[in-house]
Amino acid sequence: MKYAKIIHDIEAQFLSPYAVKSLDTKGRDFPISPDEMRTEFQRDRDRILHCKAFRRLKHKTQVFLSPEGDHYRTRLTHTLEVSQIARSISRALRLNEDLTEAIALGHDLGHPPYGHAGERALASRTHFCHNEQSLRVVEKLEYDGKGMNLTFEVRDGILNHTSKGKPATLEGKVVAWSDRIAYINHDIDDAIRGGIIREEDIPQKFREVFGTSHGKRINSMVLDIIDNSYERTEVKPSEFFEKNINELRQFMFDNVYTASKAKSEEVKAVDMVLYLYDYFIKNMEKIPQFILNNDGTDEQKVCDYISMMSDKYAVAVFENLTIPKNWTLL
Repeated sequence: MKYAKIIHDIEAQFLSPYAVKSLDTKGRDFPISPDEMRTEFQRDRDRILHCKAFRRLKHKTQVFLSPEGDHYRTRLTHTLEVSQIARSISRALRLNEDLTEAIALGHDLGHPPYGHAGERALASRTHFCHNEQSLRVVEKLEYDGKGMNLTFEVRDGILNHTSKGKPATLEGKVVAWSDRIAYINHDIDDAIRGGIIREEDIPQKFREVFGTSHGKRINSMVLDIIDNSYERTEVKPSEFFEKNINELRQFMFDNVYTASKAKSEEVKAVDMVLYLYDYFIKNMEKIPQFILNNDGTDEQKVCDYISMMSDKYAVAVFENLTIPKNWTLL
């Protein structure tokens, strides 16, 4: 049986008129033969899930640098939480869940080591934005420099998942809001676990609006987006919830992201990433050949190489370049 056709029929019958149907994709840069098992968006999801850049996310910082303990989020677990929230919203809105999942799984593939600290370091030397780099990963760098040849809708959602982005699909907008819901709430959870803040430190007005636990906060935000977006051409929370979400995000910036003991080692991470950038811009021949063979300026290729590093690998490269090695006189 051609199972993909069954899925196409289900999409035509049950998805919202505002959803992107798999058969309506704008396609890939390089056409490929149809798959009997999977739709095009399912194939994109699988390509992302099985790529090396996705596996490296498990060793990339979310917020807390090198935390002691197994339960703090990494960039990988963040990605999985975004995917779960986005799928729940898309399912309720009758949008294309496969497209949503593919965008969510790929949205942070371009993050450099040490998360936003590494991003700021690279941006201080040249133009660098993690969402643009995520797009470059899937278009130019994965599969040994050949790129993953994803559909337009997935690439557009990856590029436009930040607050400044304007996704072309409602599924992309779902991921953009799910990203914000996920990181605000799991960063609160991690900050409480790490003793940075207490549940009682969250201003009372947010506790009244969103609830007094991790699960309640996520649930209230998700339900508000669904209630405010069902059968509409826009995906967003109500004006009241959006205002409070943005203010809660600012509370996290003021109390966790920029002014807490969890960020005390960040300056070292920034200095290390800057050292790696300055070294490789002067020693381009040390960069893997498949990156050098790709298009882009020297600055872009250095960012390509560094952004592909996990936290652990970046430390290993830095140590190899800066720490003297033992030697034996034969």
